[in-house]
Formats: sequence, structure tokens, C-alpha cells
Amino acid sequence: MKFLDQVKIYLKSGNGGPGCTSFRREKFIEYGGPDGGNGGKGGDVIIQVVENLNTLIDYRYQQHFKAKSGQNGMGQNRFGKMGDDVVLRVPLGTQIFDEFKEEVLYDCVTPGERFSLLHGGDGGFGNAHYKSSTNQAPYRHDPGWPGHEMWVWLQLKLIADVGLVGLPNAGKSTFLSRVSRAKPKIADYPFTTLHPQLGVVYMAEEEFVIADLPGLIEGAHEGVGLGDRFLGHAERCAALLHLIDATQEDPIEAYHTIRTELELYGEILGDKEETIVFNKIDALQEEELAQKMNDFEEETGLKPFTISAVSGKGVDQVLYKLLQIIQENCKK
Repeated sequence: MKFLDQVKIYLKSGNGGPGCTSFRREKFIEYGGPDGGNGGKGGDVIIQVVENLNTLIDYRYQQHFKAKSGQNGMGQNRFGKMGDDVVLRVPLGTQIFDEFKEEVLYDCVTPGERFSLLHGGDGGFGNAHYKSSTNQAPYRHDPGWPGHEMWVWLQLKLIADVGLVGLPNAGKSTFLSRVSRAKPKIADYPFTTLHPQLGVVYMAEEEFVIADLPGLIEGAHEGVGLGDRFLGHAERCAALLHLIDATQEDPIEAYHTIRTELELYGEILGDKEETIVFNKIDALQEEELAQKMNDFEEETGLKPFTISAVSGKGVDQVLYKLLQIIQENCKK
């Protein structure tokens, strides 16, 4: 299934059906009177939050959704049929914005939730509604009320406990495949991950979700590379796991590059608790690794974990640290 995390669509609820002007005329019935029924209500535009979806690809090839209008009222006090609703299934974590992306209309964070975004127009009254002791033969009936229409943006922000960030080729996909059953593409060239990947990590009786985000590079906030469009998926995360390739010449520069992009994106990510990990330690001599770690700690004041995502060395310690952060965040 292809990944799509934002799309613009047109929505319209159904118009209400008009009422009817009718009089009862039957043989041997002395007193007939008005019997025009009301029009039917127009259909609603309903949003249904689905837990097992993680893409908006369903809305790539169809962008217009219109609910059915209500039917006309009829004689013999028959009301018009209500228009059918149109139901849009969206993944958990979808945000609905107005046309200009200035206002969040709804944030879909409750699994199985179902709500009406646009209500259908009410049906018009038939002449039977207006009969009274002073107006026993009304000829009045009302048209139905029009439905509502609008353009909206659907933007998906995957719900994960940990956001996995780092420069291209830091080993993020390898790490995700090591700790979960996810099968991301792994290759020895940059940008093998073109869209976020989710993996479920099982630790004893606990579990949490890691989102592997496509690699950031310097200038991502200006659209360089894949840009920072996928960082929105980390906004809901309890923690960030910052993976650094220990074999590169300057891990400190790599760290500052990612930190700069996170902070330029906004305080939401810049303030999240971050776990720093040196990856690919099996490709370094012990002396070289120790020197790089000392230099990094002196420069940043932070002590990174060391792992090999390929062999699994040191991975469990990182996972326990992440689980601890998640559990502490849940208590707040």
C-alpha cells in the first residue's frame, strides 16, 4: 500500500427535500383536508476513525464526496426519505484542517470514533404542517434547506511512542527491523526510506511503537532533500531516538545538523526528550570509538548509547531506556 499523509478534498452534505402541497380527495370522504408530507433530511458527511489504517491513499484518486439529498414530501402525509450519508474512513491520528490550513477543525485521536463533520439540510414542511383552526386549507409548503459544503485538508500524523530520527544512512531502517517485525527497505545508499515506517517493539509484557522517519539533512526546513514534512509524525511521540553513524568522520556535526532541523521545525520537537545512540560500533576499533565518544561528550555534555543494529549489541539497553521514558510520560 502506498503512503500518503496529506490530501485536500471537497465535502458536501445533502440538501433537504422540499415539502409537498396536497389535499385528500377520496370518494365518500366528506372532509379531506391538507395531507402534504415533509421533505426528507439531507445526508451527513461522517468521519469514521479506523485503527488499522496508516495512509490516506484512498483519497488520492477521489477528492469529491457528496451526500445524497433528501427526497420530496408526498401526499397522504408521506414524508420524503432521508438522504444517504457519506462516510469517510480516516486513520487514527488524522487532523482535519480548513481550506487554508489555518484552523484545526478536528483531531481524530480516539479509536473507533464516529462523528458528523457536515450536517445535511433539513427537509421543508409540507402543507399539512401549516393547517390550523384558522387556516384549514393551507397551500404553503417549504423548500428544503441546502446542505453545507467546504474544502478541507486531511493531514495524517502517525501515532507512535518513539520517533526515530537521524541523517540518511544512520542505520534507522536496520534498527527498526532488528527491534520489530517491520520490513523496511535497507540499502547502502541515502534516502532508502521515502515515507515513515512503523514497528511494534515487545519488551517483556510491555509494547510500544517506533516510527522510522525519512532521513533529514541540513536545510530540510527549507525543503532540501525530502524536507521536514514527515517530522509532523513525531509530534505525538513521547520521545525521540537520535541515531548517529559512529563511522562517519564527525558525529558531533551530524548531531548538531539534526538538532538544528528539529528546533527550526518548532518547539514541539525541540523540547522532546531525546536518546542519543552511536550506531555501527562493530565497524570501529575500540580506541577510535572511545575517542569519538569522549569528544562528543565534551562538546555536547551528553553521553550516547552505543549499539550495533546489525548484530544487536547494546540494543536492549536502548529499548529499556525508551520504555522508561514512555512510562514516565504516561504518568504525567
